[in-house]
Amino acid sequence: MAPSELKSQILPPRSRSLHHRERFGHPYEKDEAHWTTLEIPTPVQEGTRPLVVDLDGTLIASDLLIETVFSELGRRPQSVVDMLMALSRGKAALKHRLSEPVDFDPSTLPYDPEVLALIRQARAAGRPVYLASASHQRLVESIADHLGFFTGWFASDETTNLVGLRKAQQLVEVFGERGFDYVGNDAADLPVWGKAAKSIAIRAPVGVRRRLARQCPDAEHLNHTRPTWRTWARMLRVHQYAKNTLIFLPLLAAHLFTPEAFAQAILAFVAFSLCASSIYILNDLVDLQDDRGHRSKCKRPLPSGAIPLMHGVVAIPILFLASLAVGSIVSLPFLGVLLGYFALTTAYSFVLKRMMVVDVITLAGLYSVRVVGGAVATSVSASEWLIAFSMMIFMSLALIKRYVELASRRDANLPDPTSRDYKNSDLDIVAALAAAAGFNAVTILALYISSDSVNELYSRPQLLWLVGPLLMFWIARALMLAGRRVMDDDPVVFALRDRGSLLTVAAAVALIIAAV
Repeated sequence: MAPSELKSQILPPRSRSLHHRERFGHPYEKDEAHWTTLEIPTPVQEGTRPLVVDLDGTLIASDLLIETVFSELGRRPQSVVDMLMALSRGKAALKHRLSEPVDFDPSTLPYDPEVLALIRQARAAGRPVYLASASHQRLVESIADHLGFFTGWFASDETTNLVGLRKAQQLVEVFGERGFDYVGNDAADLPVWGKAAKSIAIRAPVGVRRRLARQCPDAEHLNHTRPTWRTWARMLRVHQYAKNTLIFLPLLAAHLFTPEAFAQAILAFVAFSLCASSIYILNDLVDLQDDRGHRSKCKRPLPSGAIPLMHGVVAIPILFLASLAVGSIVSLPFLGVLLGYFALTTAYSFVLKRMMVVDVITLAGLYSVRVVGGAVATSVSASEWLIAFSMMIFMSLALIKRYVELASRRDANLPDPTSRDYKNSDLDIVAALAAAAGFNAVTILALYISSDSVNELYSRPQLLWLVGPLLMFWIARALMLAGRRVMDDDPVVFALRDRGSLLTVAAAVALIIAAV
C-alpha cells in the first residue's frame, strides 16, 4: 500500500498512540514535519509490510532513560528526590518527569549504521518504517523529526510505559499479528518478536539470543561491533593510572626504600586506580551530551555507544567496592583518605566542575590528595613543602587543561560551554593564571632547596638548583604548545607521551639521584 493511500484511509479508531507523518520526506530531509494520530490497515503483501524499529539499544547504541537521569543529576543533584517520587508512581511517570532534558540533541546520538542501512533499504523498497520505543514521546518525536524518514512512531506517555507485552499488543492492534517486521535488541523485545512476521535482532545478549532462537528459529541477527578489552580499558581510563604514581612521591622524598613500604604503596596505587575508574565512568555518564560535541571525547566508549550505558552503571559500584576492599587492607586511616577522595571527586562531577576557578582548585586538590594518601599508606609524614608544590604545579596543569578546552571551542566557533562556568573570551586570562601557578611552583621548589631540611636528606643539595630551570622550561613549553594547539586535552597524559617532557623528567630524576 502506498503512503498516499495510508493517509486517506479512515477506519474505526482502536488505538490512538500511533503518530503518523503527514508529509513523507526523503531520509534526512529537513522539513516541517507534521504528526497526526491515525489508524492504518494491516498490509497483506510482504513487500509493503511495515518495518518497526526499536530505539534504545537498536537504532541508537544508548539508553535515553539512563542518559536523561544522569543529565538531570548533573544539572540538579537534588532532583534525585523528585525522580524517586516519580518512580514511585511507575516508570512511565519517571520518563515523563525526565522528558525535557535541556541538553538533549538528537543529532549527536550514536545511531547504529547497520540499522540505518536496513531502514534505507526498506524505504527504497517502498515500505513504511515506524519507530516504536519505550522512551517518552517527546524524545521519540524529536528523534523522528531529526531523521526525517519514519512514517510514524509509537512511544511511552505519562501513564503508559510502552515496553514488552504492551508494545506487542499495541503493534498487533495497529498492524495485526504477523503484520509487521520488528528490529529489537533485548529481553523486553521477546514478546514483540513473538508477534512479528520477521524477527531482526542486534546487540542481543547471549541469553536473549538463545530464547529468540527457540521462539523464532529464522530470526536474523545484524552485525555490530563488540567491545574488546581495549574498549573497556579506555572506559576505565587505564592510561590515567599514571597519575596515581604520585602515591609513591612521599616515599621517595623521604628516601624510604623498604619492601614493606613499597608493598603498601602498591596496594594504595591499586585502590586509588579502581576508585578513579569508577569516578571516570560516573563523569562520562553525566557529561554524555557535552562529550559527544567534543572533538576527541566523542570517541570515548560510553558517548560513542561502544559500551552499553547499563554496563557502565553496573561497573561503578563494583569498582568502588573493590577499591574499598583493597584500601581496607592498607589501613583504616588510608581508607578514610580514599573515601575523602571519592567524596571530593563525586562533588566535582555533580557540582564543583560547574563553578569557575573552584573546579581547577578542586582538580589540584585531587592530585594533592594522592600525595597525602601515599604518605598515609606508607606511614610517612607528608612535607608541607611537597603539598604546597603539588597544589601549585597541578593548579597550573588544571588551568592548561581548561585552556585547551576553551581554545578548541573558540577555534571551532562553538558557543560558550554549558557544563563549565567559563566563556571562550576567558582564554587569555586562563593562560595567564596557568603560567602564574606554574612559576609559583618553581618558587616553592627554590625555597625548599634553601631550607635546612634539604641538607639532612641530600649530600649534594647544590645539584637540586638545576631542577628549577628544567621545571621552568617544561611549564613554558607546555603553555607554548597549548597556544599552538598541539597539546592534548589532558596535559598529564600529554607529558606521558611527549618525548620532550619525558627527557625533561628523566634529567630531573637524574639530578635528584645525583644529589642524594
